[in-house]
Amino acid sequence: MNATALGGASATATGGGLDERLVLAVDGGNSKTDLALARASGRLVSFVRGPLSSPHHLGVDGSLEVLDGLLDEALSRAGLGSRGRPGIAFAEVLLAGLDFPAEEASLRDVIERRGWASRIEVGNDTFALLRAGTERGWGVAVVCGAGFNCVGVGPDGRHARFAALGPTTGDWGGGYDIGLAALSAAARSQDGRGPRTVLEHEVPAHFGLDTPLELAEALHLKKLPMQRLVELSPMVLARAADDPVCAALVDRLAAEVVASTRAALTRLDLADEPVDVVLGGGVLRSGNGQLLAKIGAGLVGIGSKIDLRVCAAPPIVGAALLALDNIGAGSEARERLRAELSEAAEAAVGGDGRAPATPRGTAKRKSHG
Repeated sequence: MNATALGGASATATGGGLDERLVLAVDGGNSKTDLALARASGRLVSFVRGPLSSPHHLGVDGSLEVLDGLLDEALSRAGLGSRGRPGIAFAEVLLAGLDFPAEEASLRDVIERRGWASRIEVGNDTFALLRAGTERGWGVAVVCGAGFNCVGVGPDGRHARFAALGPTTGDWGGGYDIGLAALSAAARSQDGRGPRTVLEHEVPAHFGLDTPLELAEALHLKKLPMQRLVELSPMVLARAADDPVCAALVDRLAAEVVASTRAALTRLDLADEPVDVVLGGGVLRSGNGQLLAKIGAGLVGIGSKIDLRVCAAPPIVGAALLALDNIGAGSEARERLRAELSEAAEAAVGGDGRAPATPRGTAKRKSHG
């Protein structure tokens, strides 16, 4: 991630201007995008949720189209857009699919030209999860939602990252990979090449079909998009307790989490140090006991001082806290924003996907883990 000065207001305010400075935070994943505006005091000004914005899926232009629309909506809902965009002191833009420095630089250049903020930092969305899950400011974060990724940050500022491009860079995990493996296991159960599994019937039934072969044909003929296979991961987790094939997939995912964590800790020389390992994303936040137990057991073999935690806060909280960190906001401001933004994000779940522009009030502080 790189911070870039664009001119305009300084990130270090003097006098009474500190609480009025505006920061922008974005967490853009493979399934949805959260965008928040807040004051340096920690007061949430606006929060909106929209569709995926990953440049990997949409390209830079498509990603910026989504983000521009969400920013305009957030400003409008806060009553700040009637005279053009107001000055934003700092923007923290963290997106899935930004896996190489060149990709970060390309997106940052476009955002610079659009003048979103006086200073801008662009990076991968795993940094948002890490900051949301620990107050240390460093550690390891593993995200497993639609996709899979891991990042490590050392106390000295060094990073350990993974390309996370899929099979070409040795990656496996995430809802899509689990879903694809579930369909594969179902097909092999049907034709006799593999062990029998409940997936043979439950996988096609999820899509209103009778057999795995019918589902394969629907995908082949593009009657169903491949991305819908991500919907199968909860089924695999739920059936792991009584189906050996599902259990093996859960064990494989746990092993991937442990392997990525081990690699990050080893590269940062942290295996023997007290360190937080933060888990996030829909699959890892599901609360599946077998999955979390396997991960915990695997991490014990890496280091005895690892604190494993499932992040309760949404990643947008981490992006917003990084923005406050960068303008020198104090602990009270960070605690306030963590509480208000967590409440707003929770309110968006199961509703129309959009929280009120003005928070309902200060919520109780959420657990970091």
